[in-house]
Amino acid sequence: MDRLQHKLTKENLKFRLTDKKSYNKRILIGSIVASFVAATPFLFYLYEYVPLEAEWETIFGTYKSIEYESANVAMWVLSMKVIPLLLSLIWFFTCKHWWYHALLVPITMFSFQLISALNFDARYTDEFDIIWLLPLMAIIFPSIYLIRAKMFDKVNNHDKTMEELEEEFMIKPKTVWGKVKQYF
Repeated sequence: MDRLQHKLTKENLKFRLTDKKSYNKRILIGSIVASFVAATPFLFYLYEYVPLEAEWETIFGTYKSIEYESANVAMWVLSMKVIPLLLSLIWFFTCKHWWYHALLVPITMFSFQLISALNFDARYTDEFDIIWLLPLMAIIFPSIYLIRAKMFDKVNNHDKTMEELEEEFMIKPKTVWGKVKQYF
């Protein structure tokens, strides 16, 4: 009996050590994400340090603004597209609710806007992006409605709480890469 108790104590200690390591890792990742989110206003206003000329010399090479005729304006447009896209991606990968698939619509919209902002031949950006979003919305909106209908059917028939249903419908990959692989 004493030997079994000793073995159980060692296993309990090992479990607590691994649990503490994963807890510390989650705290570190959460702190990095929170710091990034808190720093986004500063990241957005980095464009003010870009010169107003059409050519900008950087350590990575020379940037020539073709359409905007000012590197400052080009970086402003770019930051207007990148920052909301990054914040939406963070929200998507950290959301714990059943409806997080709806976030794919603004992520796709910001992606199209970013691509059109990088396309220097485009005269009119943000004009017809909704046409490209329609097929995605035609898939996501009915899917979300069907999940919601199933949830309310189970609530009315089985006396489950909304939290229990969110847990039941949640697909939980263990890693960020697992969550990305879920969609491709």
